[in-house]
Amino acid sequence: MNIKLSVIVLNYNVMHFLELCLHSVQRAVEGLDAEIIVADNNSPDNSVAMVKKYFPEIHLVENKENLGFSKAYNQAVEIANGEYICVLNPDTIVQEDTFVNCIQKADRLPNLGIMGLQLIDGRGVFLPESKRNLPTTWVSFFKVFGKKLSKIAPYYADHLKRDGEGQVEILVGAFMLVKKSVYQEARGFDERYFMYGEDIDFSYSVQQLGYENYYLGSEKVVHFKGESTTKDKVYRERFYGAMKLFYKKYFKYTWVTDLIISGGIHVSSFLGGLKKTNTDISFEKYKLFGESDELMHLLKQKYDLLETVKCSELKEKDDSLIFLDTRNYTYKELLECLKGVDRQFFRFILPHANCAVGSDTSSGRGEVVSF
Repeated sequence: MNIKLSVIVLNYNVMHFLELCLHSVQRAVEGLDAEIIVADNNSPDNSVAMVKKYFPEIHLVENKENLGFSKAYNQAVEIANGEYICVLNPDTIVQEDTFVNCIQKADRLPNLGIMGLQLIDGRGVFLPESKRNLPTTWVSFFKVFGKKLSKIAPYYADHLKRDGEGQVEILVGAFMLVKKSVYQEARGFDERYFMYGEDIDFSYSVQQLGYENYYLGSEKVVHFKGESTTKDKVYRERFYGAMKLFYKKYFKYTWVTDLIISGGIHVSSFLGGLKKTNTDISFEKYKLFGESDELMHLLKQKYDLLETVKCSELKEKDDSLIFLDTRNYTYKELLECLKGVDRQFFRFILPHANCAVGSDTSSGRGEVVSF
């Protein structure tokens, strides 16, 4: 059975974010000839039970071990029936018209390889890795030392505006739309990448086949970046291994290359340690975007000073925590609330459980609060 779109969500141990993601995807495929596949990599939390309870119509693949990103995605694509494949991280939110708009654009691009969108974090801040240049050794090296030196060999594809569109070399694996035929021709994700680097490799391999990767900045997807990643020694070792594999596969690899990669990673780790990240944020006010009496009652049991707020009132700089009601509003309406906000933070209320999730920085871990 051939259909237009298969949305594949790969999950590992982020149950609450997965619930929000799947809720948004379900809304976005309404009226489309589409299927949703969740590949779970043996999550130790209750992700599998949650999917079975709240999303019984979704095709669930239950792996008995953590296969890694590449292998699990390839496994899911093999059983997918869609003309187009969308691989999606579990800590993302799509809008109701995301897939319709993307497919309409993709159908008009005869030589399309992969399509990527504008990614924003949990506060609406643009994530520049949405569009990147090929990370040659020197591009990666200069990126470590900040914006001034990175201009020598830009890491990000700054020739396109964040809301613009056009060809780019590298797209991020949080959201990738590609024809299944192109995916198969490129032999999918290289399974030697367990985690990190597989999206860079896949972007480049598709481009090497003569296809054009495309950035569509008019479409936004929330990516709670960093939720499932702890940037410790294990992270650095895996990232180093992924970059080493990439350069060995496509470029001439010497001891100088190895020194630049390993040195860059260690310098980046050191500089990252110097950055002060406020993980203990105190909020002056708590607000609910929505008018649900039920949610107000639930939230007030934990937050005494709670008030309702309209989207147009979210420009005040008052260090507020804003709860967004996904049960009674569209995701398109909720993402509008993130525009132009400065000193305010957001939590998306889950559609079923009495929890809310969000992320307060582009590099920190995501937050889950219960009420």
